Amino acid sequence: MIRIASLLFALTVAVPAYSQGLGNPAALKEQAPPVYKVEFDTSKGPFVVEVHRDWAPNGADRFYNLVKNGFYDNTRFFRVLEGFMAQFGVNGDPKVSSVWRTARIKDDPVKISNKRTFVTFATAGKDTRTTQVFISYGDNSNLDGQGFAPFGQVVSGMKTVDSLYSGYGEGAPGGRGPDQGKVQAEGNAYLASAFPNLDYIKKATIAP
Repeated sequence: MIRIASLLFALTVAVPAYSQGLGNPAALKEQAPPVYKVEFDTSKGPFVVEVHRDWAPNGADRFYNLVKNGFYDNTRFFRVLEGFMAQFGVNGDPKVSSVWRTARIKDDPVKISNKRTFVTFATAGKDTRTTQVFISYGDNSNLDGQGFAPFGQVVSGMKTVDSLYSGYGEGAPGGRGPDQGKVQAEGNAYLASAFPNLDYIKKATIAP
């Protein structure tokens, strides 16, 4: 989507995902707190993202609802580029990801620069943000003028983020990494089979 732009395990999340309301994006509209933290438990260890709603309210609200309802659980870091960023946010169940592909939110003004440790929604143009996000590894301030609005920052565990597997490089067709069309259509079955070294989020939770 964004143009900047190991363990093999069974990931059958369709039933629990729908039981948490992920089958109806329009119903997940809760306003996020002014500041909240998200704890990520990953295959490489933990990290924590602190979200500030005043930085990008639409993005902060969307992220809050996705995390609270388990959208990012058992999802892969499918695009990790050294010195650039780590991207995730396609649900492992194609049935879930299909209903979110068109669940777009309006753009937020860019108030915070895309520097190292900051977290931002991917976008393919005006008002096209859905579920994919990336964490900047370096100074990506060149993205500021393209409408990429950071909504959070990794406040602990950046070493974990730095250690995510990046060996597959850029995605297809420009590189040998995952094809995003297949990621959307086939989910974790495709990624686990063709890209078994990808790191993944075990669970993401709103910190108490």
